Amino acid sequence: MTEVIDCPPVVPKYIDGDAAWTGSEMASRGEWIEMLTAAELQELDEAIRRFKASGAELGDISPVTFELPLLAPRLRGILNDVINGRGFVMLRGFDVDRHSAEETAIAYLGIGAHLGSFRSQNAAGHLLGHVKDTGADVSTPSVRFYQTNRALEYHTDSCDIVGLLCLKTSRAGGESRIVSSISIYNKMIRIRPDLVEQLFHAFPTDRRGEVPEGRLPWFDMPVFNWHAGQLTTIYVGQYIRSAQKNFPAARRLTEKEIEALELLDALTNDPDLNLQMEFSPGDMQFLHNHQILHSRTDFEDWPEPARKRHLMRLWLAPRNARALPECFSARYGSLAPGDRGGIITNQTRLTFALNVT
Repeated sequence: MTEVIDCPPVVPKYIDGDAAWTGSEMASRGEWIEMLTAAELQELDEAIRRFKASGAELGDISPVTFELPLLAPRLRGILNDVINGRGFVMLRGFDVDRHSAEETAIAYLGIGAHLGSFRSQNAAGHLLGHVKDTGADVSTPSVRFYQTNRALEYHTDSCDIVGLLCLKTSRAGGESRIVSSISIYNKMIRIRPDLVEQLFHAFPTDRRGEVPEGRLPWFDMPVFNWHAGQLTTIYVGQYIRSAQKNFPAARRLTEKEIEALELLDALTNDPDLNLQMEFSPGDMQFLHNHQILHSRTDFEDWPEPARKRHLMRLWLAPRNARALPECFSARYGSLAPGDRGGIITNQTRLTFALNVT
């Protein structure tokens, strides 16, 4: 098998801008927290009532069927901050305890529809996903870490934007942690430019059994991509390592590539670089995967099933998203903004699931 390692492009020594933030500075700033106003919450309630009265299905939710004349312009500004600015936002104020699961899903999907199109989050085709400990064994090749109570290493998801809505919090732990991949790049190129170059190589990454037709059970993708004047990141270290373990035909990593991944992981855990936040019920977090790595801590759940930690999740593709390099087609399929990302296999049937399955 011929070993091919992509050559790194000419990249800047420092990337400036709103995306180059550090957790230590962001923790003292509050502009990333957006509070819904009383008028916006009333508008959401009215939109929920209209949609339920129409008899439409969840799959029919769109900016047209879920009109938000007051909130929509603000959501456009938030979207710009997410994809062209700092890369994340926390939208607060929605009262999940006052709404049924269906009404909460309608509101969340309605807000999400104003940000982008819904993408499949797994081979089952869930367009409305659920992050909850199902008791699954993470050592099983098809199990993904969000189905357990294990800590998640810093990673990106296979879509432009990932959204989380908190329904229930855990008994202890489970805090959200994020870090700017731009700031990590800036530090790496300053302290170990030789290792930064390694991350522009294509790394075999495990698909965890969710294999599109005609594809290998892993995909090859650089962690850092310089394209159209922007640094775009895609990274799941756990699945790079499992590809090395599970697939002998996948390219073997060099010692220097492994060292580069270890430095990347170490920097994600630098408390000066990362930002930790606690979810409260009703909080909606939206992250730009191309410039934000996210994780969570281990958590201890409640023994009562009705109290267990539970988040709804969306994968979104905005129509005004950035251009992506051709190599992303191995994971994203189409590269067309608004119609890319997500996981599709022969068995996938797109669905909006109100319950964990």
